[in-house]
Amino acid sequence: MKKKIVVLMLSAAMTMSMMTGCGNTAKDDSASTTTETTKDAEATEEAEPTEEATEEATDDSASDQEAADKVAALIDQIYVQERNDNTDEQCKEAKEAWDALTDAQKELVEGENADPDYFGRDTGDASKDDPLNGDDIGDNELLVVSFGTSFNGSRAADIGGIEKALQTAYPDWSVRRAFTAQIIINHVQARDDEKIDNMDQALQRAVDNGVKNLVVQPTHLMHGAEYDELTEAVEGYKDKFESVTIAEPLLGEVGDSDDAVNDDKKAVAEAITAEAVKTAGYDDLDAAEADGTAFVFMGHGTSHTAKISYSQMQSQMNDLGYKNVFIGTVEGEPEDTACEAVIEKIKEAGYKKVVLRPLMVVAGDHANNDMAGDDEDSWKSQFEASGAFDKIDTQIAGLGEISSIQDLYVAHSKAAIDGKSASTAN
Repeated sequence: MKKKIVVLMLSAAMTMSMMTGCGNTAKDDSASTTTETTKDAEATEEAEPTEEATEEATDDSASDQEAADKVAALIDQIYVQERNDNTDEQCKEAKEAWDALTDAQKELVEGENADPDYFGRDTGDASKDDPLNGDDIGDNELLVVSFGTSFNGSRAADIGGIEKALQTAYPDWSVRRAFTAQIIINHVQARDDEKIDNMDQALQRAVDNGVKNLVVQPTHLMHGAEYDELTEAVEGYKDKFESVTIAEPLLGEVGDSDDAVNDDKKAVAEAITAEAVKTAGYDDLDAAEADGTAFVFMGHGTSHTAKISYSQMQSQMNDLGYKNVFIGTVEGEPEDTACEAVIEKIKEAGYKKVVLRPLMVVAGDHANNDMAGDDEDSWKSQFEASGAFDKIDTQIAGLGEISSIQDLYVAHSKAAIDGKSASTAN
């Protein structure tokens, strides 16, 4: 009997011990679950930004945009064609504000005319360009007037190339520079701290230096709107000099019909075609034609009556027997020089390779973007999108760096110096 009682007591004790063990295990599991839940909550809290952090990020974004918008407004303020009493200060302020931006803020700059490329694009070393705005001119000045470009490399090679050729040809004349585009003058001044005279500044500089004989050599292609503006500006100063003469632009007299050509247009046609053919790696134009290659020279185009000059250049190419050379214009004026019209002409002629090159004195924005850019409306992109050609090449080089083109400007200046001018202001 006693043995039974002992057995029962031992059995009860073991049962209690097992129950106690089970109870402790349950308690540990509960604690572990609670710990993991806490850790998950903390991790979630860390992963999800707090309301305060979100507000700070929003504030930073707004602050970045505000800083970028300020610079855009300052750029738009100097992106104008008229110089004013505050232009120098405005150019300086715009550049200082740009320099104060972070790289991220610079990418946000966008205005009516402003974008990150205004200050940020690398267009070459401005220090290699001479603005030719010095005094001590002497009695005789040869003022070289260009529309202008903010592309530093092209300005030095193309416009600078013409200016140097003229100075070498006429050492007794002081060569000086003027641009007709104040927008470009402001751009170069603000970005590179290079000051280029506009027409009024250049003419007044000549007066202040006691210049007696002034010859104005336009680098413009034709007797277009810019040439008219130049002539008007010179007219206002004609009584300030003993003699004032305006030389011919590159293509000479305009002519009355599409097929009217002259010696200047012939010389230009021969010079630019020879340069393009050589750059493309062909021995001559016939070899390029045999290889199925057409050359397209893209000009600016104009609504001015001088737009007939582009049609005349096409007539000149035809007269020279250059069957695989075509003239086009960015603006599509005249209409048969529009990109789509030129594409159709080349397709009909059966050429499968195309070389695009600017018919412009400088290889600036139009050459780099409108002709050779990657946007869908560039000429290169439109030719590619047509699906009609096997190969599209671009040659980004202005007319001004071609030595035979420089020689034409030298000849035009000589005619003006000798008194056989396009225009004599008095």
